[in-house]
Amino acid sequence: MSFTLRRLVLEDMDRVAIVLRQAFDERLPWLAGLHTPDEDRAFFRNHVYRTCEIWGALDGDIVGFIAFRDGWVDQLYVLPAHQGRGMGTALLDIAKAASPRVQLWTFQKNWAARAFYEKHGFAVIEETDGSSNEEREPDILYLWQKQSAANGSV
Repeated sequence: MSFTLRRLVLEDMDRVAIVLRQAFDERLPWLAGLHTPDEDRAFFRNHVYRTCEIWGALDGDIVGFIAFRDGWVDQLYVLPAHQGRGMGTALLDIAKAASPRVQLWTFQKNWAARAFYEKHGFAVIEETDGSSNEEREPDILYLWQKQSAANGSV
């Protein structure tokens, strides 16, 4: 592993906001520009940091992160140039170790994210038309459940 993982602190939130925006805009360009950089920073400092446990993948600087709480992954982003190196998997494993059930939303058009989550044992439990999310973009709710070692069930 050529990167390190650590729990992030409030002072890391400005960098996390940059990672979010760069990864989001590159992978989902049709949704770019929804928020300003100042809005992103405020969101991470005032909401995400207060409600989630946040871990980062570092390769010199923070290049990926996960924010999770109570069986939910709220955010998981790795800069595209750093994808494919195991960072997303390592970050997701932290959230999976913290809860026997993990749910998350992703956009239906985000094929790379969908393939990633399905490869890691997540199953689709709901699809929406996007009318209830901020982006008005059709999305998918995924669920992962820890398997029992004894019988392979949950």
